[in-house]
Amino acid sequence: MTPAKSKATQLLAAAMAAVLLAGCSGYQPAPKAFHEAVMQPYRLDAGDRLRVTVFEQSGLTGTYAIDQAGYIAFPLIGAVPARGRTLQELEASIAGSLRQGFLRDPDVSIEIDRYRSFFIMGEVGQSGQYSYVAGMTVQNAIAIAGGYSPRANQRNVDITRNINGKIMTGRVRITDPILAGDTIYVRERLF
Repeated sequence: MTPAKSKATQLLAAAMAAVLLAGCSGYQPAPKAFHEAVMQPYRLDAGDRLRVTVFEQSGLTGTYAIDQAGYIAFPLIGAVPARGRTLQELEASIAGSLRQGFLRDPDVSIEIDRYRSFFIMGEVGQSGQYSYVAGMTVQNAIAIAGGYSPRANQRNVDITRNINGKIMTGRVRITDPILAGDTIYVRERLF
């Protein structure tokens, strides 16, 4: 090989490497807090529907939705803030409010009747909003959305997640769990 051809080959290789690296410049590995959020107790938010049971109080027992402002409208005590709270924190809040002149010793139990939705976009059969089920993985979400399109990157996805009021985006494997309210983006593969 002549020195001119060798130099041209090296330049071509460098240019191709630059193009490939430029395509990867948007890569953001998921921050540590992103993975830790999966291990934390579930935090309530708008769109969750709760089954509230007040022992021996059928008029107070029922299903309540968390509105866009983050409150549930509860009989006798009015609007109760729910956004960002765990189920145990909300139980204590409702019981405390009911103790303020309504019931002597209220026994409140709350369970999730329906989780808020997750969203999926990009290279899937049908992008959109879908019902979340506890324990879902990225792969489950993709299956619900009609599977991968022919152009999809099937190794990993980008997820946007609200963590303690801060919106974060990170790249995760398809075997990673998702949370209610997540937005999943399946990218197009390069080749």
